[in-house]
Amino acid sequence: MAWLAKQVPKSEHKMDKVQTAAHCITRAAEHGGPMIFAQMGMMQAIHRHQKREFNPDRKEHHWGKRKLKRNQ
Repeated sequence: MAWLAKQVPKSEHKMDKVQTAAHCITRAAEHGGPMIFAQMGMMQAIHRHQKREFNPDRKEHHWGKRKLKRNQ
């Protein structure tokens, strides 16, 4: 929790993502809550200003393109 407070400026402590991350971390530490929620909250709080963008130049998946042995 202290690390999150150092990473996020004081002016952004009231943001929803930061508050949610703090709640999840506290819940996991004090009450044995799920650690994965704390981790996801931390990642969202750290990357709160980054926009998710679709990259059309990404490599195509091979799913469905392999031939079966019987069809060769």
